[in-house]
Formats: sequence, C-alpha cells, structure tokens
Amino acid sequence: MKHLLIALMLATVGACSHAWTQRAPNPPQACQVHAPYGFPQTVGIIPICRQAYLVGYDAAAKLPRYVSYELTPPNALGCVARTNAFATDQSVPGGATPDDYAGTGYDKGHMSPDGDLSWDPQVEYESFLMTNMSPQAGSLNRGIWKLLETSVRGWAVQRNQSYTVYVGGVYDANDPKIGKGVVVPHGFYKIVINNQTKEIAGWAFPHTAPYPNLGNDLTRFRLPIAQIETTAGVKYAFPAGAVELQPGKEWPVDFGKLTNAKRAKCGANASAD
Repeated sequence: MKHLLIALMLATVGACSHAWTQRAPNPPQACQVHAPYGFPQTVGIIPICRQAYLVGYDAAAKLPRYVSYELTPPNALGCVARTNAFATDQSVPGGATPDDYAGTGYDKGHMSPDGDLSWDPQVEYESFLMTNMSPQAGSLNRGIWKLLETSVRGWAVQRNQSYTVYVGGVYDANDPKIGKGVVVPHGFYKIVINNQTKEIAGWAFPHTAPYPNLGNDLTRFRLPIAQIETTAGVKYAFPAGAVELQPGKEWPVDFGKLTNAKRAKCGANASAD
C-alpha cells in the first residue's frame, strides 16, 4: 500500500509539473508592436494577440498560418530556463493538443521560438501554447531551423538592433494530418526585417518525407519574399524603402560571442539557443 501511495504521488507531481495559469489573449490592436508595418493579410484566420507575439490561427488546420513578433536586443538574451510546458490554448475551442503529436515522430515545432521569449516567466510559458506550434521533423526543427532561430538572436544582440520576424508553414488540402486533424505543412519559412536599416531577407525550407538533414548553409534556402508570400498565401507588410538582401549578404553573426554574451548575463550554464 505504501508503494502504491508513493507511485500515485509521483504520478501526480509529474502530471502537474508543467501546469500553469493561462492568460486570456489581448485585444488584437495590442499587438501593433509585433506587426509595426501592418497586420499580415490572409483569409480564414483567428488573430490571437499574446504579450510577445501575434498569431494568425487557422482553426481548420489546427495550426498558426503565421506568427509575427518583434525581437529586441535585451529580449534576445533572456535568462528564463526552458520549461517545455506544452499546453492546449484554452482560448481556442477544439484546438491542437500535445497528445495530437504523441507517437507521430514529429516535434512540436515553435514558430516564435522559446529562445526569443525567455525574458519573462509567463511569456516563456506562452511560447509553449499549441497555437504557436506546427509539426516539424526533428531533422529540421533541431537542425537548420534552429540555426536560423539562433542567428536571428545573434543579429539582434551583436548589431544592437531590433528585428520584426514573420514565420509560418506552407500547407494545403493534400498534406497529411496527425492526431485529431493537425495538418503537417510541406514547407516552412521565415522572413526577417531589420527595423533600423529596413533590410529584409526570407528563407524557405522543404518539409516532405523522408525529411533529410538540410545541412547548415542558410544561403541555400534564401527565397524572394514575394515568392514566399505567394506560396504561403499570406501578404505581409514591410517598411517604406525596404531593401531585400541578396543571398550571401545576410547579417553576420558570431555564435561564440553570442554564447558568451548569454553566459555573462544569465550564468555559466546558459546557452545561446
């Protein structure tokens, strides 16, 4: 009996270890900071405004069609430890759940990454809402996609400039589904805007089985932003006078210095990603 009680207590602790109180979304207009040049334009989405990002949620696909957010230099060096507190978004009835991904082989892939949202405990929790997730193969999510996420933080910190980021999946009716109807996109993209220089750049990555390792050469996956918009079915807004960088002309980043800056601020065990 004693062993049974201990097992039940451990199970309860494990089940509650990632429990957290969700806040209701903010009014969409409160997310102007995350879409400073105008809200993305598409059809069939529900705007969900969080403190640190704006989601255009596709309820039919149970995915974010887009996520938009601003990354400032201080926020790029957040010190809140990763919680892995994946949770169904209570503001979306019938939305995706963590269980939809169980046993599928897909990662719950952040659109607005945890590493960009680790500057506040509640914001870090909200990075794990399922309305900020898409199914991603580990070879992408933990590979070149992660490299690009880390690069964006490096650009913000090392140039001491803020960036606006647009990110999402590319999907249609022919794509497979997991769980109770979560669509698996056949591509992912990210568009980055330097808010000071008005330089912009876009990347697009294929996401079809057997999901090969895409390497670490980000220039291979640069794509004209107009082409990304057409493929994704989203029209984005950009600053007046924006200049699209040519492939190979992206902002440089020193990953070693980024790691050192994070450790200097957050402690010796901190990682840049």
